[in-house]
Amino acid sequence: MAKGGFRGMPGGMNQAAMMRQAQKMQQDLMRMQEEMENKTYTAAAGGGMVTATVNGKHELMNIEIKPEAVDPDDVEMLQDMVIAAVNEAMRSADADSANNMSRLTGGLNLGGLF
Repeated sequence: MAKGGFRGMPGGMNQAAMMRQAQKMQQDLMRMQEEMENKTYTAAAGGGMVTATVNGKHELMNIEIKPEAVDPDDVEMLQDMVIAAVNEAMRSADADSANNMSRLTGGLNLGGLF
């Protein structure tokens, strides 16, 4: 190995600096994961007839169904609204997670490392 760092490393970054940067990124990632797990995401379907809330761990925390959404003759519609609301809340959680990860890694694609 060349003295002072790796050949071809931008700015002559040495191994110690790379390790510090990796440790900081790992700490930031752990903090971000904890924050994400504590966040909640809410979405509605059917014009607000059904509202679902999930957390960052993809756990359904709450579901609200307005009484007028309950039609015994059309249970399938209610089921569809519940599924749509839950799925949209999950997509919101995933998008927020991806956005935070991109911000943390500076847009680098780490190929599943994190």
